[in-house]
Amino acid sequence: MREITYTIIDPDGIHARPAGNFVEKMMQYSSKITVNRGDTSADAKKLFAIMKMRVKSGETITIRAEGEDEEAAADTALAFLKEYL
Repeated sequence: MREITYTIIDPDGIHARPAGNFVEKMMQYSSKITVNRGDTSADAKKLFAIMKMRVKSGETITIRAEGEDEEAAADTALAFLKEYL
C-alpha cells in the first residue's frame, strides 16, 4: 500500500471540474484508490463519492493506493493534486 497526504490549497476546495479530471486519471489504474478525510472516505474512481466529501480549502486528505500499480497511481495522484488543487 502507498499513502500520500496533501492539503488542498485551491480556494474552492475540491470542486466539480478538477474532481472529474482526477477521477479520469485514477481510472487508468487497476489499484484500489481511496480518498480519505478524517472518518470519511471515497473511491477515487467515483466522481459523486468525491464530491459528496465536500473537501474545502485548507483541509488535508490522504490518498491510499493498493494494488499492482499503486506506486504509479500514487505518483499520478500527487502530481495532479500539486498542479490543480
